[in-house]
Amino acid sequence: MHEETAQSAIDTFISAFNASDDAYVTGLLSQALTSDVLFWGPLGRSEGIEAVERFVLDIRRHPAGAGTMERRSAVDMPDEWARYEWVFTTPDGGPRLTGTDVVHLRRSLIDQVIVFAGEIKPADSPAARPN
Repeated sequence: MHEETAQSAIDTFISAFNASDDAYVTGLLSQALTSDVLFWGPLGRSEGIEAVERFVLDIRRHPAGAGTMERRSAVDMPDEWARYEWVFTTPDGGPRLTGTDVVHLRRSLIDQVIVFAGEIKPADSPAARPN
């Protein structure tokens, strides 16, 4: 599979977070995800477009207001897996959250999403050292 195909699915997935109206979220997700997509998010594992839609709608209803989700890196794709970095910014440049998603593609659609929110601590930081 080509990186351009993966990038198209990823960018369509991200566009669901930025849709002009909640009514467009399901359609955008249906263009990017398989119906049986596995979603590994901050609250655990869920399955299906409806579960991803609930997650996207929750993000769109952030207490600080509707924010903007953007892909902030190129898409790196070895074979059928791809990864990319993202950033979510609330209105007026408010709180930012960054992370990395790893996605698996099947027939040009994302069938697995693994969300890693936040920055990875450097190896020499106290939080990264084993006890």
